[in-house]
This record gives sequence, structure tokens and C-alpha cells, in this order.
Amino acid sequence: MSHRTTQGGLQVATILNDLLTQRICPGTGLSPKAVWAALEEIVADLAPRVHTLLSKRDDLQAQIDGWHHQHAGMPHDAAAYQKFLGEIGYLLPEGPDFSATTANVDAEVAQIAGPQLVVPVTNARYALNAANARWGSLYDALYGTDVISETDGCEKLAGYNPQRGAKVIAFARQFLDQAAPLASGSHKDATSYAVNNGQLFIALANGSTTTLADAAKFAGYTSEPAAPKSILLVNHGLHFEIQFDRTHTIGQTDAAGIKDVVLESALTTIQDFEDSVSVVDAADKVQAYTN
Repeated sequence: MSHRTTQGGLQVATILNDLLTQRICPGTGLSPKAVWAALEEIVADLAPRVHTLLSKRDDLQAQIDGWHHQHAGMPHDAAAYQKFLGEIGYLLPEGPDFSATTANVDAEVAQIAGPQLVVPVTNARYALNAANARWGSLYDALYGTDVISETDGCEKLAGYNPQRGAKVIAFARQFLDQAAPLASGSHKDATSYAVNNGQLFIALANGSTTTLADAAKFAGYTSEPAAPKSILLVNHGLHFEIQFDRTHTIGQTDAAGIKDVVLESALTTIQDFEDSVSVVDAADKVQAYTN
């Protein structure tokens, strides 16, 4: 049995009290006693209501169990069962039609078709990876998965396979042509990218210079406009960044010096306690809260 510490009218697991005292409260301006006092008020307010609801649940479950015992061995009558559930208050009558809107909802939920990532907070590595998942390398994703076939000398080797890398780069250029097409030519023929008067210009291998077909897809850049370290583009509300470095292993072999294309990936990350079904006792909670 775990050791407990008295805090007002509460008996708190000592390891949980230590976590709050030593790790959570310092630097917040809150004292542990104030936190436990606030929790005690909440418990005093909600505990009677919780007990009432639990009693109601037990009563409903007993009635449902009784119905099944009475009908054991008989063919299931779905209509009669539904009627019974309504009579005991387990099912409520269907309400009037309603509509839901996206007013006052964040754009990443209401307007942008981006992925949502949910991870159990009890796994520190998962939680950290999830927190860093807002952006992801398209090159790494393509190189390390079966999106790119391993035929024709394109196997995933212990070291870097230039043939596989070439297929990755070709795929990424195709993505750029689809998501941010040029006014003329293709990203695969680009030799440099530069910004002038707030507009993106792309030099092509044939000596010509072009722009984006839709200038609104240009969202920004870093470093010097004539030789940016990165170009930020946007499509359907999702951003992607072309990164340049002619000294990089990949960038030095690329005509435009592109070392990677990084995509805006998981727009929403949920660090989930509910998913962590083992978060029951004090030790589990300490692990989760610590993460």
C-alpha cells in the first residue's frame, strides 16, 4: 500500500504530493497547499453528484441485466429491447433537427484538412515525437518507406543509396509541381530560387526565369532574398518548406541546392490521458504527469 500524506481533508499519495511540491509548483507562483485546497473544494462539490450518478448507473445496469435474464434463450426482439431502454431512461427520445457551425473554431480544425495526432502521454518517446510532429521531412518519409520501390537498384542499404535518393528527389519535385506549379517549366528543372520585391523567382536549366503560377502560394523565406536558406509555400492552408544548402550531402548534388522539402504535418497533437488506460494509481499518474 502506498504511503499517503495529509493535505487538509485529503489523503494524497506521497509520491504524487512530492511530484507537485518538487517538480510542478516551483516557478509557477502556486503553493502546493493552495493546489490541494482547491482540489479539496472540487472534490467536496462534485463527490455527492458523482455518487448519485454512479447509483443511477448501477440501477440502470441492474434493470438491463434483469431484462436479459428474463429473455434468456429467446430470439432477440430489437424493437422490444429498444422500447424497454427508453422506458427506463437509458435511451432518450430523439430531439429536433439541429445544425453545427464552425464559428469561433480554430482554422486548423474548421478549414484545413490536416491530420490530427493522438498519443498516450505515458510513453515519453511517443509524446516527444508527437510534440515535434508539426513538421516532417518529405525526403525522409519517401526514402524510408515503400512509397519508393526498392527495384532497379533502389534498395534501402545500410548507407545512403544515391539511386534511391534520385527517385526520392524526383517524387518530391513532382509534389512541388502539383502543390505549387510554376508559370512555365517545372521545379525539376530549377537551378535556383530567389526573392525580389516580395515575389519568388525560379531560374531554370534552359536559362529562363519564371515565377509561381499562383503568387499567393509564396508565404515567405529565410536569410537573404537573393540566396534564401528556405522558401515557404502554402497549398490548401498547409505549408511546406524548400530548404537549401549546397554543402549538404543531398544539396550538393542538386541543381538548385535543395537539401530537403519539409511538410506541415500533424496540425493538432493531443497528449492523451484517456488513451492511457493504465493511468489508474498514483505511480501511473506520476509517470504521466512527469512526461
